[in-house]
Amino acid sequence: MKIYIDAGTTWTKILKIENDIRDYSVISTRQLKDLDLIYNKSTGHSLNKSKETYENEVVALAYGAKKYLEDNFIALDLGSRDIKYVQYQNKKFKDMDWNCSCASATGATIEMLLKFYNVKIEDLKYTQEKYAITCGIFGLEKIMDDVAMGLEPSIAISKFIHGIAFNAYNFTKNPQKICISGGFCENKCFLDSLNQYCEVVPLGRFVLVDGLALMDN
Repeated sequence: MKIYIDAGTTWTKILKIENDIRDYSVISTRQLKDLDLIYNKSTGHSLNKSKETYENEVVALAYGAKKYLEDNFIALDLGSRDIKYVQYQNKKFKDMDWNCSCASATGATIEMLLKFYNVKIEDLKYTQEKYAITCGIFGLEKIMDDVAMGLEPSIAISKFIHGIAFNAYNFTKNPQKICISGGFCENKCFLDSLNQYCEVVPLGRFVLVDGLALMDN
């Protein structure tokens, strides 16, 4: 059996391959150390990057996206604490960027807000208004101020997510289409918000582990 892991700040994605059968799973990163896995290749914030099995996250994204996409694409991965993209043109690498500062805590902030205000993710709807935010901390302040003034928490969080979507669009230099990787693929409010600016193609949560598997072949 071959095992590939993408250990994010909050969630770890795992791909197990045995006899050409693929088994995908998601666990809390806090559980990862208890599993004592021996893995073939790995990526993510929550790992020892000096290990021989470790691969760069952007490289894993580039390999994984090529499994799903055509010759020309921009694949964007949004995590709990960062945002990164890779662009290919005519089957060749063209551009990339990775922001671990201004985009910090995006996914993690949303999860904390949902728990704090007791809001379900399916209650979040696209709203035309958005917060002009560059990171989760500033967005948190705006949300709390508006909720204190009587705004429904679900609407405030939706405005925050719209702001993240708009930032993602600008971060990738305003393309006509963006292919989304990561947990935000399951956030309809985010996808609907980003779709106001460009075509959106969700790739799912396992692009990076698929990339690791391709690198291992």
